[in-house]
Amino acid sequence: MTSRTIPVDPFTLVVFGATGDLARRKLLSAMLHRDMAGQLPRLARIIGVARRDLGRDGYREMARAAVKGVDADGALDAFIDRIDYVSADAGDEKGWDELAALIGEREDDIVVYYLATSPDLFVPIAEKIGAHGLAQPRARIVLEKPIGKNAASALTVNEGIGAVFPEAAIYRIDHYLGKETVQNLMALRFGNALFEPLWNASHVDNVQITVAEELGVEGRAGYYDTAGAMRDMVQNHMLQLLCLVAMEPPPSMKADAVRDEKLKVLKALKRIDASNAGQLTVRGQYRAGASAGGAVPGYLDELGEASNTETFVAIKAEIGNWRWANVPFYLRTGKRLPSRVSEIVVTFRQVPHSVFEGETPQPNQLLIRLQPDEGIKLYLMIKDPGPGGMRLKHVSLDMSFAAAFGVRNPDAYERLILDTVRGNQTLFMRRDEVEAAWAWVDPIIEAWAGSNEPPKSYTAGTWGPSSAIALVERDGRSWAETDD
Repeated sequence: MTSRTIPVDPFTLVVFGATGDLARRKLLSAMLHRDMAGQLPRLARIIGVARRDLGRDGYREMARAAVKGVDADGALDAFIDRIDYVSADAGDEKGWDELAALIGEREDDIVVYYLATSPDLFVPIAEKIGAHGLAQPRARIVLEKPIGKNAASALTVNEGIGAVFPEAAIYRIDHYLGKETVQNLMALRFGNALFEPLWNASHVDNVQITVAEELGVEGRAGYYDTAGAMRDMVQNHMLQLLCLVAMEPPPSMKADAVRDEKLKVLKALKRIDASNAGQLTVRGQYRAGASAGGAVPGYLDELGEASNTETFVAIKAEIGNWRWANVPFYLRTGKRLPSRVSEIVVTFRQVPHSVFEGETPQPNQLLIRLQPDEGIKLYLMIKDPGPGGMRLKHVSLDMSFAAAFGVRNPDAYERLILDTVRGNQTLFMRRDEVEAAWAWVDPIIEAWAGSNEPPKSYTAGTWGPSSAIALVERDGRSWAETDD
């Protein structure tokens, strides 16, 4: 048995919001894959909790349908037998005694409470867990983003959860941090002598982080209109990626050592507020256009009412420390963009002098692709083969994880759930990280609200408003081209 399939200790995974999209689409399939890989011990079990009165058999049928796309190779029945169900509500006492009795059947289990619910239920569910004596010493609680809508509400959530569980038992999940490529970013930086000496303002010209989605808001319009791209993507996913790119080498890979360095980056971000948001940020909203599937409606058409909620954000951020002084970090994220892609591009500085007459070498770039095809590319200048003089060509050393290792790449949730069982918080956000991220984001949102300017319009299927292109081009740079 390899290290990647070492089983964890016996555990009970209690999924609140078990009938929701996240539980059915991600969590159940993640656990099935780990079961097939031999990582779930014989006594591991899953208890789904939701308001719907399904009963155990009804929920098992729902679970079976949810994982029908997984090639379970005969293991599905055994996995389904691990699943139980309780109908309970955070707003009353219904079902809580039944849940407590189920959990109490196995007193020695690690218990993981996964809150795959609306964020406004986080504190009420935690309080119910505490009131019924279910926050035992080996219990952990997992919170999905977003943690609050601003710094004040995040503080309320953190304090409410913290009144029931100690910080060491709270796992604030960001599934981007569970992606193989994100973890390989740390391996690249801190496991190789090649990059770290160049990872600073003397050698890096700029860093770009793009998280693009082809889809619109689909069935999430009600939620999305209360959040927008800034709260939905920038405050959590994108700032976490920025931290991993920019942080100092930690003394070890222990959870708090890594999170201490990420926190320093968040605190070093230069403030953006009403005085400079107009120059350093762009927000947009898609209108009707076309995608690969044909004509698509605009955001207001999908929402059915007027709104100034942004579906696109571009930001020029800077980190006020010695390593990154004057190096711009360009962030962009949006819906209804030309392709679904998440990537980090580190562009190094030009060579100081070109010795090739008539040829200007392009700068080296390191591209870290998170999705759809996880991998890493290092772009270098080489001679174009053939006679006829020195012609330079920009080509990549390409490593696709799927091709290089010949194995299925586990979904981020597979890793993160089992890390929770193991008690490893390295890939989860600490309370002070969440609050520091909001402290940087809130003044930007307030500046937008105070300007009374609506989001810039962009056509669905394009790379956002023209002002997002200008944000980069006025610095003499351009957005890196994404190659699918």
